[in-house]
Amino acid sequence: MEQQLRTRLAGLKVEFEKGQKRLEELETEANHLRQTLLRISGAVQILEELLAQTEQQAVQVQTSNPD
Repeated sequence: MEQQLRTRLAGLKVEFEKGQKRLEELETEANHLRQTLLRISGAVQILEELLAQTEQQAVQVQTSNPD
């Protein structure tokens, strides 16, 4: 009986360590994903601003050069 308990305890410790390692991997992956999304968000914002400027300039050209 004691040997079964020790075997079970050892198995649970191994599983616990595996779980901790996997959790750390997932947290690292989540952090990398957050950083990537932040960079993408910044790029989207810049492109939207550039497009807005381009559209505004096109409107200004059209209004200054009526057909």
